[in-house]
Amino acid sequence: MMPELHAGVDIVHNNVKYSHTMDAFQALADPTRRQVVRLLGRRPRRAGELAGEIGTSASALSRHLKLLLDASIIEDERVPEDARVRLFRLRPDSLVDVQVYLDQLQAEWRDQLQAFKRHVERRNS
Repeated sequence: MMPELHAGVDIVHNNVKYSHTMDAFQALADPTRRQVVRLLGRRPRRAGELAGEIGTSASALSRHLKLLLDASIIEDERVPEDARVRLFRLRPDSLVDVQVYLDQLQAEWRDQLQAFKRHVERRNS
């Protein structure tokens, strides 16, 4: 059973900050944001480039970028040549907590299934 989520509270589940992990899952739940992450995984891009490649309006993309920034999946920086331009990039270790969480969840399920298998085998022998 998953721990109950409370706004602003970090719940630790098997040494993983649960709220940060869930923020990442929520941010990646939207197909447009997943497409942004895929594109930024290839190389950094300006918001206008992303909007054009995805085929969405600048205002819609702005909301998606804010969510990804808030979830610490991406980061932005000002371009030195033009302070009005922001360059977005995927944070290198942004999804480590998600991977750790999934690895732990997989191990828990594997342990449960092995225990169930042993139980059935004992019962049938």
